[in-house]
Amino acid sequence: MPPTGGRIRIRNMKMPDTKVLVIGAGPAGMMAAAAAAENGAQAALLEKNQRVGRKLAITGKGRCNITNFCDTTDFIAHVTANPRFLYSAINRFSCYDTVAFFEERGLATKVERGNRVFPVSDKAADVVDTLYDYLTELGVDLYHKEVKGLVMESGVIKGVRLDDRVMYADKVIVTCGGMSYRATGSTGDGYTFAKSAGHAITPLLPSLVPLTADDTDIPELQGLSLKNIRLTVTDNVTGKTVYAEVGEMLFTHFGISGPLVLSASAHMRDMSPGRYTAHVDLKPALDAETLDKRLLRDLSEFANKDIINSMGKLLPKKLIPVVIHRAGIDPRTKCNVLTVQQRHILSEQIKNFTVRIHSFRPINEAIVTHGGVDVKDIDPRTMESRLVKGLYFAGEVLDVDAYTGGFNLQIAYATGRLAGESAAIF
Repeated sequence: MPPTGGRIRIRNMKMPDTKVLVIGAGPAGMMAAAAAAENGAQAALLEKNQRVGRKLAITGKGRCNITNFCDTTDFIAHVTANPRFLYSAINRFSCYDTVAFFEERGLATKVERGNRVFPVSDKAADVVDTLYDYLTELGVDLYHKEVKGLVMESGVIKGVRLDDRVMYADKVIVTCGGMSYRATGSTGDGYTFAKSAGHAITPLLPSLVPLTADDTDIPELQGLSLKNIRLTVTDNVTGKTVYAEVGEMLFTHFGISGPLVLSASAHMRDMSPGRYTAHVDLKPALDAETLDKRLLRDLSEFANKDIINSMGKLLPKKLIPVVIHRAGIDPRTKCNVLTVQQRHILSEQIKNFTVRIHSFRPINEAIVTHGGVDVKDIDPRTMESRLVKGLYFAGEVLDVDAYTGGFNLQIAYATGRLAGESAAIF
């Protein structure tokens, strides 16, 4: 079924051959089909789900962070895997072009913190509907069929194999997504198709994903959200800092999550238990000396109280007993008997609250998949395979990904449009 109506031509019975066939009706696939049709090609879209854009409809907690309102240089700086590969695509269809595309088709947008672009309605379904309606206007055919494989002959694409027949096409664009959010249909089909065409698949890992922790006291902090903290992640093997930024994070029953953690995960490629440590500066605006003075003032104010009841002005309630325990201080110690050394240890815990990272959460919980079709065998100027003529790839199926903030959706739009435009040229 379409997202909100039924005007697109759905042909589940008799299916004529087509010129450009797109596999997967996510953001990359819908953009690819639209671009092909815009450029005069007879285009068709194959989607195994009964709805288009299922993953797109749940992004941004149902609000859809459409893109990031930034220039090409800033965009490329936020791409963590193979950024140079995307120059042609993003120059052809920039973040600004994406905003204009949706605005021109009646979807009002707004820019929020971090240049994140959202629909004014705060409804991801409106983004899906805008794309869907545009496909309708262009006369793109939609088939709710599952592709079983590619049909190739002498290094040239000929079409795709379905359950009951072969559907022939002059050009085929693979936009099946990755491995994250499997319930939306991202089950890795695109990698299977790519392998059958001789393409290498780089290791598949979760990216923009929560992290599990080894520390036994972390579950005590479940549900605690921290703002304006600094998160630094160090690699215990190389001794290097792999990520450092100020923002928000969340403690969970399994470890840590939230915007900072998701972005940090994109830098933690060689994951193994104990390799990485997250360091949380709970008061990044205060240097060590200023924090010590603040702590001394609070302790003096509550001189006759237990330390456990004296830190409410400095730390969230749920965090206080954990910090005190980690500092090795009896929570019933009176503030007026706390030693200078104990106070310094407390300050150290506040400036460097550590979380020992064990692993990524499962790839199904990741926002995007890191890894995919090796871009060495994809022409970045067209998105066409260098191995099979007439075969194209776009979106998350490729080994390209970026930080959270609308960048990954922009990759999908830009590579999808470039593939669709290129495939329309005969």
